Order: sequence, then C-alpha cells, then structure tokens
Amino acid sequence: MRFTHETLPQRVVFAAGESPTAVAAEVQALGGSKVMLIASDREKDLADPIAKEIPVVLRHEEVVMHVPVEVAARALQAAAGAGADILVSVGGGSTTGLAKAVALTTGLPIVAVPTTYAGSEATNVWGLTEGETKSTGVDGRVLPASVVYDAGLLTTLPGEMTVASGLNAMAHCVDSMWAPRTDPIDRALAQEGIRALATGLQTVADDSTSVEGIEQTLYGAYLAAVAFASAGSGMHHKICHVLGGMFNLPHAQTHAVVLPYVLAFNAPHAPEAEARIAQAFGTVFRTRTANGGLAALRQVLDAPKALRDCGMPEDGIAKALGPITQAIPSDNPTAVTDENLTALLKAAWAGDPIN
Repeated sequence: MRFTHETLPQRVVFAAGESPTAVAAEVQALGGSKVMLIASDREKDLADPIAKEIPVVLRHEEVVMHVPVEVAARALQAAAGAGADILVSVGGGSTTGLAKAVALTTGLPIVAVPTTYAGSEATNVWGLTEGETKSTGVDGRVLPASVVYDAGLLTTLPGEMTVASGLNAMAHCVDSMWAPRTDPIDRALAQEGIRALATGLQTVADDSTSVEGIEQTLYGAYLAAVAFASAGSGMHHKICHVLGGMFNLPHAQTHAVVLPYVLAFNAPHAPEAEARIAQAFGTVFRTRTANGGLAALRQVLDAPKALRDCGMPEDGIAKALGPITQAIPSDNPTAVTDENLTALLKAAWAGDPIN
C-alpha cells in the first residue's frame, strides 16, 4: 500500500434529546462567550431550547440554499457588528454552509448541530454561489470544531426531506469510492456508511420518529462526510454542483436523482468499488450488485426520480454539458464523452429506468 491519509481534527458528540446541554458544553470548552446563533426561522422551535443554554449575542435567520455570496456578506457583517467569538449553526447543509462562509473570513470556531443528513458538518469544504456559478474550496478554518448529533431534532423532519437528505449522504459514500484522493481508509468508511444509511433509512421509512433509525442514519451520514472530505469530489458531486448553481435546483433532491445514473455509469469500470457497495447493500437487502442494492433502497424510500421534477429545464442539458465536462476528474473510472454524458443527463432529467 502507498497512500497518504489525513484525519481531520474534530469533536463529535452523539446526544439524543440532550442537544441544549451538549452544545453549551462545547461552547464552554471552546471558550466562547458571544455566540452568533445561525438558524433559519424554519428551525426556530429546534433552536430555541439551545439558545436558552448558551450566551447568544445575535440570532441570524437569513439562510439561503447554495449560500449566495451576498447572503454570506450580510452574515459576515452581522457577526462583526455583534462581536461574536463563536458560531453555533442549527439546521441543514445550507445553515452549516453559511456558518462556514463566516468562518472562512473570520476564523471563528463553529459548533454545528445538524437537523438533516447533509454531512457538511464533518467536512472542511465550503461552497458559495455567485450568479449561476457555484464555487467550492477546501480550508481548515471552515471545519466545525464540534458537532452535536441529537436524533431528537430529526424526528419531525418531513419524509420527503429525510429521503432526499439521506440519499445525498449516500452519494458522499458512493463518490468516495472513486474520487481523486480516495484511499483504502476512505473506502472502508464509505462502505460502512452505506450499510448504516441503508439500515437507518429503511427503519425511518417505517417509523419517522424512530430514534434508533435516525441515529443509524446520522452515523452513516457522518462516516460518509468523513470519507468524502478525504477523498474529494468525484463525478457525481461535480454534476450536482454545476446543475445546482446553474439552475438553483434543490440540493438534496438533485443528489438523490443523479446518484443511480452515476453509479450505473461508473460501476462497470470500477469492480472493487462495485463489490464494496454491493456487499454493503447486501447486508440489508437481498441484492448482489451495487445498482440492485441502491434500486432496492430507492424503492423502499419512494425516492425522487427526475431532474425535471426538481425544476431543471430540458434545454439546460446542453448548457450544462461543457461546465460539467470540465469539472469531472480526469481519472473517473469511465471515460467521459459528450455523447455518454449527454445520455446520462437526459436519462436523469426524464427519470428513465436504469438498465
């Protein structure tokens, strides 16, 4: 074996039903005395009990999908005006992403409290959107210092969001199998992440309030994000970032739709990855292939099927082709051409069955 693996420094706390006290402990451990609490108005009921236990100097509610640069600028100005010395984010990937945008400039530590399975809380990746272009980068300043996972905060997550967010986490695992910097540790984490996500999501599909199912899904989402942070962005994420920024598509739903098409595209030329993915799914479903395992899970979840249902225009395929081609890593398992990429995007747009 010849590889270099970097493990990111971060405290992770699982505390079902105890997020207020757990967050307070993390803020104290980090020496925070002036908290900027970032949570949209949709998360108010979840954030209020946490706010009561920490020294909040500012509550910031302007959270927008894909983190537009102008929204990030206003949050940065608000943080400076309040003299905040620590950030607490309560919400999904957009909320965590906004906290990261502030930390990127200020270096303030983040305590992240996820309310979806986005996984952004476990990575040092930031993303900002300007116009129709979404840019991403890697910087140690944006990695949350602490993450508090409280399964109780996800018992009211709408079913459609649970499905999309969970499959977004699954996409982190799958992409980590063949991303540019992937190594055996990343693949092992991703394989266990797939198993945990498939197990947890199937349980939550039957009972959305199951703390055990939610914790399995959170555990899988965390492993997925850790693997992804190390392995980097593969073909799947490059496609979704271009489409999301260009057409303002819903983040998690876009990932949920595109994933099976990318898996089917790459699996024939990535036998080790295919075998790992198949084995992980096979512990949950009676399937023998990676594509079959993902299809079984998507059927259980009644997953979103088409990019047109997410708001993507059909003529957007031709518009996105060039930027996607440029973004896809050169070492993708299957060689990418205009023809096969166009075919993939057309199938994903229409929701065509996968052969």
